[in-house]
Amino acid sequence: MNRLLLLAASLLLTFSAASAQSSQPYAGLEGRPIKTLSQQQIDDLRAGRGMGLALAAELNGYPGPSHVLELGDRLDLTADQRVEVRRLFDAMKQETVPLGHKLVEQERALEDLFSSRAITSEALKTSIAAISETQGQLRESHLKYHLSTAALLDQSQMQRYAELRGYQRPTGSGGHGHHH
Repeated sequence: MNRLLLLAASLLLTFSAASAQSSQPYAGLEGRPIKTLSQQQIDDLRAGRGMGLALAAELNGYPGPSHVLELGDRLDLTADQRVEVRRLFDAMKQETVPLGHKLVEQERALEDLFSSRAITSEALKTSIAAISETQGQLRESHLKYHLSTAALLDQSQMQRYAELRGYQRPTGSGGHGHHH
């Protein structure tokens, strides 16, 4: 009987703890300086990193300059290709770093409006419109450099890139050698 009561009590406590966790998904986030952004996201935005903004390109066969540079030796990039991809990467950073900083500051301003309880419907609308515009510019910037990078690679390099990134199996490995 005591074992049964202990089992029931432990199950009840386990269920209660799990239930409390699922009903408090944002617990701990209230300490963030900008509630909507983790420190990693802030760092990534300020550094001009992609953060998945170009997945539509990346996963559909349009490599980005950063990963192409990382895989340059394994892709057998020519000297000219390396120079051009580096140029694209540098140009992308010139665009994305300021946009990332701008987005962080816009999110901070929205945070400040809420935390100071100074938010109004009009201020909310204006702030969200500005944030959305910057997010769109940032995403477009990352995507367009994927287009430009893909144009510099030949078909075998594109194939090898997809294999190295794990998007498709290597040709000759029993698979079809292409993705759908």
